[in-house]
Amino acid sequence: QVQLVESGGGLVQAGGSLRLSCAASGSIFSIRDMGWYRQAPGKQRELVADITSGGNTDYVEPVKGRFTISRDNAKNAVYLQMNSLKPEDTAVYYCNCRIATRSKYTYNNYWGQGTQVTVSS
Repeated sequence: QVQLVESGGGLVQAGGSLRLSCAASGSIFSIRDMGWYRQAPGKQRELVADITSGGNTDYVEPVKGRFTISRDNAKNAVYLQMNSLKPEDTAVYYCNCRIATRSKYTYNNYWGQGTQVTVSS
């Protein structure tokens, strides 16, 4: 079984910063892509940023230049540094990882429980 545990959300004023963390644990054989999604009230969940096992990154246009995704393969962790936050960044942020377990050796998507980020104006 695999678990993703997120931390780092909270309330911040516009222009402020937050750093989200997500750690994967359990019977992990390998982790491929790792990413962060967000879902604002009344909206669909959207990809914010992702990072491949080789370190290649991709960002949705509204966060380019403000957010930075990184990963620590030794810790099975992924991070999202969010700077210059705006009220429109308010959402529940979810970690998503493509993981192969030691029992199946096939890759499946796993989700964290979500962490609330609220940016006040």
